[in-house]
Amino acid sequence: MMFTIIILIVVLLIAAFVINAFQQHRARQEQEKRNELSKYRNLIDETENVISACASMPVSPRLIQILNDRVLTGLKGMAELGAANSDIKKRISEAEQQKNGTMSLDNSPTNEFVLPDNDKLIIQYIQAVKKLRILLRSELSKGRLNNKTFAEEDKILERLQLKVNVETLVKRGRTAMQSGMLGSARQYFEKAIKALEAQSQPDEYMASRLASLKEWLSSIQDDLKNANAEDRARRKEEERDELDELFAPKKKW
Repeated sequence: MMFTIIILIVVLLIAAFVINAFQQHRARQEQEKRNELSKYRNLIDETENVISACASMPVSPRLIQILNDRVLTGLKGMAELGAANSDIKKRISEAEQQKNGTMSLDNSPTNEFVLPDNDKLIIQYIQAVKKLRILLRSELSKGRLNNKTFAEEDKILERLQLKVNVETLVKRGRTAMQSGMLGSARQYFEKAIKALEAQSQPDEYMASRLASLKEWLSSIQDDLKNANAEDRARRKEEERDELDELFAPKKKW
């Protein structure tokens, strides 16, 4: 009898251990699933935010398709994890139709570059370009993008980033010139020239901007030379007046 009770206790302990281990395993699986779903949601939200930012940027249709494919990957990942509700199924269907309906995509920008109005928007613009380059590299590392496409699209974004930086410096330099702050204007233009001259493969925009910047810089240098010459002449005149006054014949009273 005692032996039977002992066996029963052992069996119950083993059963409790097995059940507990199973529950812990299920809990880990559920947590991993939630983590994966969260990762896919973040991927989708991040990518869709970048797509929205691209509306005002001169990016190629091919890049937009790359981003849409990234969203589709996230949606399919969620569906595989059992989160295939009606909304996700609909979005997957729409994304696949869009992908299948795209016959050919080139790397020509969809619109012209326009510098944002204020510094806050410029910072957001630059951050969006940097984010795009990070996402492109991520797609390349995961094998969803070939080297040729990555190189072409990354080059477009690199040039766009350069253009934003240069045009921001130009804008500030021109504003400084109009305000008579020639020293500050010269510094802005010199930074822009340095950025352009550092490029190994200059294009038409770079050559044109470089010519304009050098012309403005030359004008500033001439103005500064003239201002310095006028300042020296004024000082000499003031010194002469002081000497004349010092050695002038004293008046007799």
